[in-house]
Amino acid sequence: MPKSFRKIAKASLVLVYLVIIAGAVVRMTGSGMGCPDWPKCFGYYIPPTQESELQWQAEKEYKKGQVIIRNETLLVAEMDFVTSSIFKHKNWTAYTKHDYAVFNPWHTWIEFINRLFGALAGLATLILALFSLNYWKKNKWITIFSWLVVFGMGFQAWLGATVVYSVLEPVKITLHMIMALIIVAMLLYVIHLSKKEIHETIYNRTIFTFLTVALLITIAQVVLGTQVRQFVDEQIDLLGQKPYLWLQDPSIQFYLHRSFSIVVVLINLYLVHQIHTLKLNLVKINWVLIILLAEVVTGMAMYYWDFPFASQPLHLVLASLLFGVQFYLVLEAYNFKRSPKSL
Repeated sequence: MPKSFRKIAKASLVLVYLVIIAGAVVRMTGSGMGCPDWPKCFGYYIPPTQESELQWQAEKEYKKGQVIIRNETLLVAEMDFVTSSIFKHKNWTAYTKHDYAVFNPWHTWIEFINRLFGALAGLATLILALFSLNYWKKNKWITIFSWLVVFGMGFQAWLGATVVYSVLEPVKITLHMIMALIIVAMLLYVIHLSKKEIHETIYNRTIFTFLTVALLITIAQVVLGTQVRQFVDEQIDLLGQKPYLWLQDPSIQFYLHRSFSIVVVLINLYLVHQIHTLKLNLVKINWVLIILLAEVVTGMAMYYWDFPFASQPLHLVLASLLFGVQFYLVLEAYNFKRSPKSL
């Protein structure tokens, strides 16, 4: 049972990261409004592929909730019915969540795939929670946090709906990203708690403190990064597809984001040096350096080489991976604090 549980937990974590990757691709391609409604897409479980499918047609059967685009507005079917030869307003009601009525098949399917990954991740975490009931007598925290992940996924889905209804309001996009990291953290905590072997070492308060500070700065970096991305989106609307102009007059968030990156690098270089000097069993710190290097490279590429293709989503995904590894290191360092040899 423990091995099966950990496999499900790790699979859930991978799926959550796939949702983050898919979300980054959605943001990169501007597909956030590819599905203007939620949880369906234009009122369909499987979205349309051609604009003609969203245009009113005579002698066609419509199901309640299905959407058409007419006169640049979204109309929703009031009931199940078959159209006659003329359009009848009484069969339709205006969509009131927002007034965005554009169909782009690429954007629609990119957003749909993102939601599909979200549904798969939600199913995996539900299975994990059901399996966690076996740990109730042994370690209640495993069960509690497994179910918190399920509720977190539900809340994340609701946040996703509010992002759509707000037509991609920046604050809600930021909250959506932060919630994704909270879910990652809870899954990592469940994986950590279910680990059979606990490595013991001498607790070092300085290392634990610096690991925690590095993690907090990474979270701040993610929040600032979403604000910088919003600034870039606004520049795209103003200046068009001219990457060399997008950061010609950066916002204050950009300078804070760049300055914090220097602090993150210095702290983690110090940690690597100290951990290896003290021979602490925190080998995952090497992954932090690798991810951090890639993160810096993608950040420089966006600024100096005018946003190469896929650099933005890769930068975001690397940041979420960095958060995950750092969070797990903090858990391990705290565990060392509680181990018998450190008391």
